[in-house]
Amino acid sequence: MSASSSKKVIFAALAGNTLIAITKFIAASITGSSAMLSEGIHSLVDTGNQFLLLYGLKRASRPADKQFPYGYGKEIYFWSFVVAILIFALGAGISLYGGYHHIIHPKEISNPLISYIVLGLAMVFEGGALFVATKEFNATRGKLGYFEAIKQGKDPSMFVVLFEDTAALLGLLVALVGIFLAQVTGIAIFDGIASMIIGVILALTALWMAIETKGLLIGESANQPVIDGIHRMIDGIDEIECANEVLTMHMGPDYILVNISADFKSGISSDDVERSVAILDKNIKSEFSSVKRVFIEAESRL
Repeated sequence: MSASSSKKVIFAALAGNTLIAITKFIAASITGSSAMLSEGIHSLVDTGNQFLLLYGLKRASRPADKQFPYGYGKEIYFWSFVVAILIFALGAGISLYGGYHHIIHPKEISNPLISYIVLGLAMVFEGGALFVATKEFNATRGKLGYFEAIKQGKDPSMFVVLFEDTAALLGLLVALVGIFLAQVTGIAIFDGIASMIIGVILALTALWMAIETKGLLIGESANQPVIDGIHRMIDGIDEIECANEVLTMHMGPDYILVNISADFKSGISSDDVERSVAILDKNIKSEFSSVKRVFIEAESRL
């Protein structure tokens, strides 16, 4: 996933969430709906998260320097993890508290028609943002399934938006059902229950996002096809007896660091070693554009 594609998805989500947050808060102030207030907070948190992701992409694009010789690519991983924390602490926490408070002190919803209109518009906006995110995601996942593609994905800004938009649509449906039940039955606590369910959805979403970004933040390896391809290229170098180790790590969504420990055949000259190293380096970078640095160590197998 290119940076431009990631920004396109984030800007689409940012525009949608901003409009939705404003309309939800207006509706919540008029109707007094706890579920609508939770949805407003949800959209406000999502809006802030889009700004954090854009900030992370900007920071990650900075060139390498003496202090960070491999660049700042992991900044996007850090800020994506921060987004997960914010969704859990603010979105889920406030929604759960607001729902609990509304259950303990139920309040009848006024003008429910306004809530229905706002929720309907929000579904249209969220659906549009999710469509853009899904379209860009499908363009990169190839034949992989959704869950496998997310697990193997190295650009968190993409699946973070997917998670957010999916959770947002689920939350809107829950809010719609809660408000409808409160109106039809006259039991106001249904609105508070809906708010708490929205909080649980956000908490689970944040947990999943945190798990997916944690590995990238620590230092996740390249996907198996890349590793297998490197092994195949090593086997194609006559001067190399075998590969002892092939270690890879993502320094950013489009930056892979490769370290190879190779056992060269006995009796070959230093010129042959240098030539084979140069060929291997060139072949790996030519086939895998995300590989930016390759380190090859001549080491006998123990």
